[in-house]
Amino acid sequence: MDVIEESAASVGNIRILTIDDSKTMRDMLMLTLADAGFDVIQAVDGKEGVDLLERENVDVVITDINMPRMDGYEVVRQLRARPEHKTTPILVLTTESEAEKKNIAREAGATGWLVKPFDPERLVATVRKVAC
Repeated sequence: MDVIEESAASVGNIRILTIDDSKTMRDMLMLTLADAGFDVIQAVDGKEGVDLLERENVDVVITDINMPRMDGYEVVRQLRARPEHKTTPILVLTTESEAEKKNIAREAGATGWLVKPFDPERLVATVRKVAC
């Protein structure tokens, strides 16, 4: 087994939920994360993501902020209110970059913040770091 196969095998059991209302962004996340060896499930908005987590187990959540039905801040708040998600890493991936919005996410319980468009290598490295 070479280094790349070994690296993919070591992350193969890490399951990620991506929540984004943009199909293009969901496709880019799926391609990037699946190619890195992660198991990926997706939701089209915050409400669907929160509902999905009632029946699915994940190791990391990646959520957009600006979405219909339920924004990313509320996703973070609702997950942190559940005992099973008190320590689940939640990464915010958004076009927003203002310090005030980052502070709102941090206060809600977000683990980290990445700005779109994302760098695929940085995203994968960040997911590996928070998932371990």
